[in-house]
Amino acid sequence: MEAAVKQVFTNATLVTDRFHVIKLAMEALQHIRINLRWKELDKENAAIKKAKEQQIKYEPVMLENGETPKQLLARCKYILAKNKTTGQKIKHKEPPCYSNISLY
Repeated sequence: MEAAVKQVFTNATLVTDRFHVIKLAMEALQHIRINLRWKELDKENAAIKKAKEQQIKYEPVMLENGETPKQLLARCKYILAKNKTTGQKIKHKEPPCYSNISLY
């Protein structure tokens, strides 16, 4: 397909626009978030199983905002778009789950 486009549009130049670059980056972050969430689910399931075997009550890890990492990853699509060092948020308008929490 690329060869056909080059042959038909010989004087065309390839450009990338900001919207599509950001879209691809956000899709990649979404993929990472989903993978992290599955890992958190596996960790929690293993901890629940271990607590049952030891006959103790399972207490999930709670973050500063009162959520578990699993809950945070489930409802925060843009949590990974936060700059780790400066705390600057990439999106102008963020969902309410944003806080000073870092999953790194």
